[in-house]
This record gives sequence, structure tokens and C-alpha cells, in this order.
Amino acid sequence: QVQLVESGGGLVQAGGSLRLSCAASGRTFSRPAFSRPALGWFRQAPGKEREFVAATNWSGSLTTYADSVKGRFTISRDNAKNTVYLQMNSLKPEDTAVYYCAARAFLVAPTSTADGYDYWGQGTQVTVSS
Repeated sequence: QVQLVESGGGLVQAGGSLRLSCAASGRTFSRPAFSRPALGWFRQAPGKEREFVAATNWSGSLTTYADSVKGRFTISRDNAKNTVYLQMNSLKPEDTAVYYCAARAFLVAPTSTADGYDYWGQGTQVTVSS
């Protein structure tokens, strides 16, 4: 059974930084890194659809970002801890949203499509004040 637990959200002023964590558990995440299913971050602001933020494979050879966060956000992972991070710098009020961690069931390549993910965390709120 796959479980994803996010943490690290909070309130920050515009221009500030936050680091989100997603701890993954389950049999598939005990495999060697190159064979673990990909993991991504999505966000959903009030009244808006869920949108892609960033994704990675566990070897770090494949990462992808939404244009809106390129150069400001960095996705990384700690294979030993089964944890993926989202470092968010130069935050803007429009980054305010609930951030979700998501994992694919089997595929190791990351995708920006929400339908490509099978497991979701409970979400963590990020609020950026102006």
C-alpha cells in the first residue's frame, strides 16, 4: 500500500522560501532507485483546477517543471529516506495553493499529467502574503 505524507507548508511573505517534503512508503519504494515509480508535485488554488508543478524520477536523471515555477522551484529527492522535496524560492502570492504530492503506480518516468498519477497525499497549504 502506497502512502504519501506531505509536510512543510505554511505562511510566508512574498519573496520568501519554503521547502515541502513528501515521504513515500510502500513496497514499490523499497526497490532500487532506478526502478521506483516517479513522483510529482501538483497544486490547487481556490476556484482553480489542479495544476502541475514539478516531477522527478528517483535517479534524478529526469525532472520537469511547469513554466510558472522554472528557475524558482527545485525538486530533489533523498533516496535513503524515500523522500522528495520541493524547494520553493522567490515565492509569489499566486503560488498560494494546497500542494499535493503524487506517485505513479509503476512507471518510472515523470509526467506532468495528473491522470498519470495513481496515489495522492493529503495536501499541505502554502500561503504567500503580498
